[in-house]
Amino acid sequence: MKKKTSFTLQEAQKKLEYYCAYQERCHWEVEQKLEDLQMISEAQEVIISKLIKENYLNESRFAQSFARGKFNIKKWGKQRIVRELKARKISEYNIKLALKEISAEAYQSAFYSLFEKRKKAVSGYSIPIQKKKILTYMIYRGWESHLIYTALNENF
Repeated sequence: MKKKTSFTLQEAQKKLEYYCAYQERCHWEVEQKLEDLQMISEAQEVIISKLIKENYLNESRFAQSFARGKFNIKKWGKQRIVRELKARKISEYNIKLALKEISAEAYQSAFYSLFEKRKKAVSGYSIPIQKKKILTYMIYRGWESHLIYTALNENF
């Protein structure tokens, strides 16, 4: 069966409404989807403005939901969350708003629980190798280096 290559404005609008209703999306993801649908830029602008007006698309809501989800489920640190939001072209204002979703207590708690879990996982190695493995793991997950070094100094 041949894939449909062109859509009317209404068909594309409906497709994007479903796309945004399924999960929170940012403007950049919606623009990418419209590019995939091969919509002209005038049509893209019309569709995006309708999605915003009808509250299918809300950048602040997306950023807050993204930060909460990545922190609670994937245990990402703030640096990784910021990096991923910037990759999705989210504004500085919305990034700051998103980071407020993470409480300081929950952040500290998640950091130490992840640190201890990693420490236990690499316990069979020599101390310098354990430190390096913990450091690279925590940095990859977006945790601040000053927190990691403090924890390493307290635990080794």
